[in-house]
Amino acid sequence: QVQLVESGGDSVQAGGSLRLSCEASGYTAITYCMGWFRQAPGKEREGVAAIYQGSGATYFADSVKGRFTISRDNAKNTLYLQMNSLKPEDTAMYYCASTRPPRPCNSASVSWSTPRRFVYWGQGTQVTVSS
Repeated sequence: QVQLVESGGDSVQAGGSLRLSCEASGYTAITYCMGWFRQAPGKEREGVAAIYQGSGATYFADSVKGRFTISRDNAKNTLYLQMNSLKPEDTAMYYCASTRPPRPCNSASVSWSTPRRFVYWGQGTQVTVSS
């Protein structure tokens, strides 16, 4: 059973940085997609970034390009989201997610940023950015 556990959420001022971590366990395959999503109160869950374990290809939402980076330490089975130049609109609960192996990040009809593409989810970690 795949398990994902996020950590690193905090309250910061605008312009600050945070690094979220997602410790993963239970995989029996090495190719799958892992992503970060966020959900603010009253809003739909949205894709922030994703990385394909097979090729290392990364994907980002336009709203975070140039500010966020996604990476993975395979030795530690940990996914990271480095968030720089944080803005108040980045305030949300952040979730780590994974597709069912060996499903990649994108298909012909469903993109990485669509939550239903992912089947495994963590419990979330709160990020609050004050102005």
